[in-house]
Amino acid sequence: MIRDGNDVAIISIGHTGNEVVNATAKLETEGISAAHYDIRYLKPIDEALLHEIFKRFTKIITVEDGTTTGGLGSAVLEFMSDHHYRAEVIRLGIPDRFIEQGSVGELQRECGFDAEGIVRSSKFIVQSSK
Repeated sequence: MIRDGNDVAIISIGHTGNEVVNATAKLETEGISAAHYDIRYLKPIDEALLHEIFKRFTKIITVEDGTTTGGLGSAVLEFMSDHHYRAEVIRLGIPDRFIEQGSVGELQRECGFDAEGIVRSSKFIVQSSK
């Protein structure tokens, strides 16, 4: 756990954790308490950590710089299903479509997993239950 929170859990892998750190700081100023967990390895996934997350949260966002299909988000959804948890999950990463060339920042923004995209998704998922 990088940061504790109460409203939403954000799970990152790799360098996208830096975007999550920036997003959670911004969310705090807007009254949203976001927990940040960083998964070190996709295989084998840290099941103990995922149990901890799913026991505490029903609003979860995954953030990765790889494809959302077959990546961290998919692994989290499989874990959720296999262990009969119920949660609303948003997967942020590279969508399964052609992405134009650009700088890392431009591509993260286009795909919605830069800090602002993470803030937007966090607000959406938290407000969806109100």
